[in-house]
Amino acid sequence: MSASLRTIHQIIEPKMVIEGAGVRLLRSFAPSRENRFDPFLLFDHFAFNDPRETPLVGFPTHPHRGIETVTYMLEGSVRHRDSLGNMGVIAAGDVQWMTSGRGILHEEMPRPSQAGRVDGFQLWVNLPAALKMSQPRYQEIQSAHIPLHEKDGVSVRVVAGEYAGIRGPVTEIAAQPIYMEVQLLPGSRFELDLPHEHTLLVYLFEGSAMFGEQQVVSAVRMITFHPGERLVVETGLAQPGGVSAPARFMLMAGAPFGEPIYPYGPFVMNTMEEIQQTLAELRAGTFIQPA
Repeated sequence: MSASLRTIHQIIEPKMVIEGAGVRLLRSFAPSRENRFDPFLLFDHFAFNDPRETPLVGFPTHPHRGIETVTYMLEGSVRHRDSLGNMGVIAAGDVQWMTSGRGILHEEMPRPSQAGRVDGFQLWVNLPAALKMSQPRYQEIQSAHIPLHEKDGVSVRVVAGEYAGIRGPVTEIAAQPIYMEVQLLPGSRFELDLPHEHTLLVYLFEGSAMFGEQQVVSAVRMITFHPGERLVVETGLAQPGGVSAPARFMLMAGAPFGEPIYPYGPFVMNTMEEIQQTLAELRAGTFIQPA
């Protein structure tokens, strides 16, 4: 029996929002009690490339609890530091997978590339109830340690999960995620097998491609899919004398937890009472606990 194809469920046009100290973001979705993209909670595309945005703004110290935040850089860098004493820089091609667990305070401040650009993505992944109060931890992977698979016009950087026998360096994540950057040259085809009921999202940020042998989609869009066992993405051949840009997208898939959630700002818990407890700890100064 052949694997059932993933077909498009929804095409989302990201909306401009303002976060942090005035950061402009393209937001595809944000945490909501409907939890439509379980286990994924939020996806932002951030860029600091407008000359009018001076001084360069970022995300001053803020708390998180109950989630994992994933930062993936395309260009420029982000300097981070937190309440546990961690500090570092995420540069182009790097990824930081932060498990906030029971609570962390951190800041993220951008630095432009030599071309004056900062470009990247932030994904929020939910934690199941049993892990929401776990110890915070980081998995910070430099670009050189993210495996790249190239064949027949398809390039795949595997951050988490597996593709073509290659496993990504981010491991031990409850949602069993696949997270990868994919680039397709004109006239190429990408296929991925995955569990039938796993949530699948594709953020197309450059070019255009046909998804599920069904519909051509052009950037910039977030695409959601019906259940199925195989994703197929194809790009058309370049026209003679024409210019055809490669299609580039971020792909994320994961196992839904099927639990109710109660989001409140940078916190995502399972009940309102847990949010009230979180806010009480912030007021009392007991939110951050020593390791």
